[in-house]
Amino acid sequence: MSRLQILGSNIAKFRKEKGLSQEKLAEMVDLSREYITRVERGQKNISLKKLFAICDALQTDFCNLTNFK
Repeated sequence: MSRLQILGSNIAKFRKEKGLSQEKLAEMVDLSREYITRVERGQKNISLKKLFAICDALQTDFCNLTNFK
């Protein structure tokens, strides 16, 4: 898996652990559900600003989402 795919997988994992839908997460960070879908699939580069917003919404830190091991 590529790093983008791992990042997306990590986001999806934390989102599901919080009981959030893609739509709810998108609403919380002012993005579209389609954008979140593409990020979670590893199909979209995401800016640090948007990634930090996702970290805040998921109440986790950057290191958890970018753990590429």
